[in-house]
Amino acid sequence: MTVYQPTLKQLQYLVSLHEHGHFGRAADACFVSQSTLSAGLRDLETLLGVVLVERTKRAVRFTPLGNAVVEKAHRILRETEELSELVQSSGKPLSGEVRMSVIPTIAPFLLPRMLPRLRRERPNLKLFLREEPSQAAMESLHHGRADCVLLALPYATGEVEKETIELDAFFVAFPRDDPRDPPAEVSPDVIDENRLLLLEDGHCLKDHALAACNRPELRASATMIGTSLHTLVQMVDNGLGLTMLPEMALDAGILNGTNVVARPLISPNANREITLVWRKNSPRAEEFRMLADELRAG
Repeated sequence: MTVYQPTLKQLQYLVSLHEHGHFGRAADACFVSQSTLSAGLRDLETLLGVVLVERTKRAVRFTPLGNAVVEKAHRILRETEELSELVQSSGKPLSGEVRMSVIPTIAPFLLPRMLPRLRRERPNLKLFLREEPSQAAMESLHHGRADCVLLALPYATGEVEKETIELDAFFVAFPRDDPRDPPAEVSPDVIDENRLLLLEDGHCLKDHALAACNRPELRASATMIGTSLHTLVQMVDNGLGLTMLPEMALDAGILNGTNVVARPLISPNANREITLVWRKNSPRAEEFRMLADELRAG
């Protein structure tokens, strides 16, 4: 009896379709035409003699077997990536391609500080960056779309190895002419929950900021409205309230050109841990540790 083995390309098409739920978007993500992707998946189903995807005019639905095959395909593709990493890591350290996901509350502040020096000192390193929220970044890591992730802890990362880059302290930002005139160092108990502006759900910085205050009522009362730290700063500058900002954003000049001032938050947990993480037992672990050292130096 002949046993047909799926090709890696067919598995990539299947995983992409499962991720995007749309033939056109899945084809774009694989850099092929929609007809090529569709034909590849039909060939896969024909060779295996099973239906993996139910196609209708309105939706793409995976059969139970299709979902099980996708889960296995993720592992196969990830192990294939690790095989390539093993070969690459045998050459010159920190050379070749590295795909790194970075969360939005780190990327615009840390990357401009670090990238110019990395380009100078590691000219053979091709660092491909992708900005995405923590959950999406960790999914990219575990599904093999990213080699490492730069994010802030605490956060549920699953089975990973990590290197801490720095501790990033929190500051309370408020209008310069605020009549309440907060003290030089702000204690969480003086923060007015009715004026606190935070990032919308999906940004781990919101949870870190609230945890730093250790006031459960803030979670219920805070206005979670900002889509970015720059948006929050503009809202504070227009007298709509106050917010909490990480020190790296202040160092990057996020308050430049505004009438917003920031003072340190005094609390036992008034910081977040900036960390580089990668898959456990990755053959490129030593290379990622070297990359973490480079980030610290930046």
